[in-house]
Amino acid sequence: MNLLRTASLISLLTLASRITGLVREQMTAALFGASVYSDAFLVAFRIPNMLRRLFAEGAFSQAFVPLLAATRAKDGDGVTHALIDAVATVLLWALLATCVLGVVGAPVLVWLLGSGMPADGEAAAVVMTRWMFPYIGCMSLVALSAGILNTWGRYLVPAATPVLLNLSMIGMGYWLAPVMREHGFPAIYSMALGVVLGGVLQMAVQLPALKRIGVVPRFGMSLCKLRDAAAHPGVGAVLRKMGPALLGVGVAQLSLVINTQISSHIGVGATSWLNYADRLMEFPMALLGVALGALLTPQLSAAQAVGDHAKYSGMMDWGLRLVLVFGLPCAVALLVFADPLVAVLYHRKAFLAADVAQTARAVMGWGVGLMGLLAVKVLAPGFYARQDMRTPVRIAVGVLILTQLFNLVLVPWVGVAGLALSIGLGAIVNALWLMHGLRKLGCYAPEAGWLALTAKVLLACAAMGGLQYYLAWRLDWIALGQTEGLRALWMAASLGASAVVYFAVLTLFGLRLRQFMRRA
Repeated sequence: MNLLRTASLISLLTLASRITGLVREQMTAALFGASVYSDAFLVAFRIPNMLRRLFAEGAFSQAFVPLLAATRAKDGDGVTHALIDAVATVLLWALLATCVLGVVGAPVLVWLLGSGMPADGEAAAVVMTRWMFPYIGCMSLVALSAGILNTWGRYLVPAATPVLLNLSMIGMGYWLAPVMREHGFPAIYSMALGVVLGGVLQMAVQLPALKRIGVVPRFGMSLCKLRDAAAHPGVGAVLRKMGPALLGVGVAQLSLVINTQISSHIGVGATSWLNYADRLMEFPMALLGVALGALLTPQLSAAQAVGDHAKYSGMMDWGLRLVLVFGLPCAVALLVFADPLVAVLYHRKAFLAADVAQTARAVMGWGVGLMGLLAVKVLAPGFYARQDMRTPVRIAVGVLILTQLFNLVLVPWVGVAGLALSIGLGAIVNALWLMHGLRKLGCYAPEAGWLALTAKVLLACAAMGGLQYYLAWRLDWIALGQTEGLRALWMAASLGASAVVYFAVLTLFGLRLRQFMRRA
């Protein structure tokens, strides 16, 4: 298996998800703008989404995937199947309890995230939270399936699945929003129903992929089966690893809760501005961060299980070089080309020029910390593969405190952009701290050539950034909105020219992408 080719495939599929997600956000911005109800939906959606990251893709995956990969490498498929069945049974029962508690406790959850919303926005957020809470159950089962498929080297379905959520929300938004409005309900409710439909569809498409590899989890539906599953030693191991992992992911989600709460007090529209900016940051995260995280965790876990320390260190180095080559130009673009990007993507109908300016400032905040966010996606799996959850947790707690100190200074100064900037600066500290920990453990030793590679990438980024700065200054991207097609063509030409300049300079200095080819 060629790892660069596999990472590229995951990146393209995840990019498809982000593109459809961007279309979804464009639709939301056009239909609802930055309003009380758009803020209400984002708060409501953030609750199950936060729990998904906390329990499903976060602590559960971090604890389950390394154990699954190590068990398969050492004990074979038979023992691994028994582990999967036991974990699936306990997970299903835990999800049922979580969904019931979430529906009942929706008012408290909404208050914790958005106490600054007006009364009508808060009431709408409570209704939508209750409708969307089963989404966490669907996505946790999707995370279980993704962990199994990735361990078996089947990356296609897990990477492509998120597209279904976006398509569901787009379809329901365009079709159901007018129906909701005609019957006296807030039109934004259509988006909540789209989330539920998307979760069901994502869960449904996992089954054929699991059948093809012969690893369909068997759920125990009786209390007796639950008791037997809970007694499996693998379940205990996952739960023990989930404790520190849950704390670590919980720290990151607590930071998100705090930022959402702060944004709800900045003013109407602030939560929406931050969300629209976040969507742009998600593009490079999709292209590189998600792909590397999904690819490296099972590969590093397998190398650690058989004691192949050279492969372990080499894969870490490979991942970090890809972050530099592909991540730094994205960070430069977010910093110097933020206004044109936001204008082209969102400036229409209910999304005004003032909204463009506020969102662009938040995009620039994300640009400062993008390299840190991407590097964490490579460095953190280095600890998870060693089944060391405690070190990333301790680092995350320190970074949370530091991020809030940044908020105290930056939010009064630059407003909603300060929230994105604080997270970005915290991510840089997080990455450096993780790097120091791996170097201290002797797990990672940088290979030769880093200084020359960095110099080449910096020169290429300077040339590309200069072109983008000129284009951002020379063209009136707001006025171009009078002719949407022309503005889109200018954006396509600008991004195309930027890519040509960047890779031309790299080629001029002798850098070839084939240098990053690596086989599992």
